[in-house]
Amino acid sequence: MTTLADQVRAALATVIDPEIRRPITDLDMVRSVDVGTPADDGAHVRVGIDLTVAGCPLQSTIVRDVTAAVTAVDGVTGVDVDLGVMTPEQRGRLRSRLRGGNGDPVIPFSQPGSLTKVYAIASGKGGVGKSSVTANLAVALAAEGLNVGVVDADIYGFSIPRMLGVDRQPTKVDSMLLPPIEHGVKVVSIGMFVPAGQPVVWRGPMLHRALEQFLADVYWGDLDVLLLDLPPGTGDIAISVAQLLPGSEIVVVTTPQAAAAEVAERAGSIAQQTHQGVVGVVENMSWLEQADGTRLEVFGSGGGARVAGSLGASLGTDVPLLGRVPLDPAVREAGDDGTPVVLTAPGSPAARVLRDVARSLAGRKRGLAGMRLGVSPVQR
Repeated sequence: MTTLADQVRAALATVIDPEIRRPITDLDMVRSVDVGTPADDGAHVRVGIDLTVAGCPLQSTIVRDVTAAVTAVDGVTGVDVDLGVMTPEQRGRLRSRLRGGNGDPVIPFSQPGSLTKVYAIASGKGGVGKSSVTANLAVALAAEGLNVGVVDADIYGFSIPRMLGVDRQPTKVDSMLLPPIEHGVKVVSIGMFVPAGQPVVWRGPMLHRALEQFLADVYWGDLDVLLLDLPPGTGDIAISVAQLLPGSEIVVVTTPQAAAAEVAERAGSIAQQTHQGVVGVVENMSWLEQADGTRLEVFGSGGGARVAGSLGASLGTDVPLLGRVPLDPAVREAGDDGTPVVLTAPGSPAARVLRDVARSLAGRKRGLAGMRLGVSPVQR
């Protein structure tokens, strides 16, 4: 016979941890379920919940969701949630469980069995809207129902936290970090750890180590897509991405301007040396729509097509122009407010193009680089 306590525990299995995105029962966060003496109108229930860390930033969300789930059980008249904190031993078991039984950090996206599509968003120079494109693509992909993560790899010029409205640090579970989630996107950036206004003054080895930690020490879960917002140019981070994520592919962002296009070609051409694929080119700030319906080409025209054609010729493969995003003040305003334009104005011309680009990325098959093919050599 199913008891009220059993029904309460079944209800708790529907409560999802807002950071790890798994049921709290699977994470051994439910310490106890105590059902009071039943009265004519039902019973009062006290639920003991152990948070992963003291001062968990989303504890109010957990309390709310636990209360709602248990209150919905027939026969429950009231709910108290008693919060505690996991012991070091509990956190160690949780860390091992999340990492597949291995407590040592590894980069999951570089493992042969990984099915995550990894796109490095690159540009030759700054000021072309690369981070804005990254933020909008991430949110648009999440809106399509995909599990999406973003690594803000632009260590010196980080801007992804503001554009996605992230205002807190990852939660630290011993040596493992749980990334904040905004608009359905998991995000990590050096900007979450640096005081406002303080520059990051690092050289190559430190940049490589920071990127490695973002990839290995963060619990990303099962992602469908991981986007990396690269710094402009072809420096240390671009090389480190190719080394740490050999299956990653490049999306090049440029403006129509000839000078920007020439530099963008170099950013894409790095794929020849790093043996990465180039998914395509996004031309940003293509034109400004006038009140009379005409287009003002503020930065000229043809840059995106030129970059796509040049890269295709040099790499010996088809490099498509994925989309031409019009210049729209709403894109800047939405980014400054922390909610990308694909959410605030989904019907705007810029948002429609960005959502089309996101769908094209979502529909691509993951490359075979680094994957096990399930075949063995025949001995003769």
